[in-house]
Amino acid sequence: MDDTELLARLLGGDEQAFTELVERYHSTLVKIARYYVGSSASAQDVAQETWIAVMRGVEHFEGRSSFKTWLLRICVNRARTLGVKEHRSIPVDTNESGPSVSAHRFDQGGLWSEPPVPFTDAVDARIDRSHLVAEVHGAIRSLGEPQRAVVTLRDVEGLTTQEVAELLTLSEANVRVILHRGRARVRSIVEEAAKGTKP
Repeated sequence: MDDTELLARLLGGDEQAFTELVERYHSTLVKIARYYVGSSASAQDVAQETWIAVMRGVEHFEGRSSFKTWLLRICVNRARTLGVKEHRSIPVDTNESGPSVSAHRFDQGGLWSEPPVPFTDAVDARIDRSHLVAEVHGAIRSLGEPQRAVVTLRDVEGLTTQEVAELLTLSEANVRVILHRGRARVRSIVEEAAKGTKP
């Protein structure tokens, strides 16, 4: 059942629809809140406050964006407010030291010495694909901020570049740069893990 249908049921007084929305999005809210606040406990508080705000304001949802985008915007606004109270600053400097991809991957002419191999090809066919998925998720979790937030929102949650930019108050160009670097880092981690699994 999609969000629109669940939302219609919720507006009709169906409590189960609310439970399904919470199950669908609560962990995402916590991940996003954690980008702004100083602890996991604070992130859980933000997620709870977000659901309370949804219950109080759902009848005012106008559908100008998707329910998911509306929900995440509420979460981000609450997390920012709490983050300011905690005196936490969020670095968004994209000038990290070192290149996104190791220089040894290129020849003297600047071309790939070996083109990147899709993750699915980099892992031996005998290996369970769930292991690969776990490696990718682990690699994303190991990213620093704001790369983890951008990669999670864009590649895991499926938001558009524009939506990610709005939620994280970054320019779209910044989001693209951060996303490129985050993806490159994830690829590097997964490729190294795949090498370690070969006999």
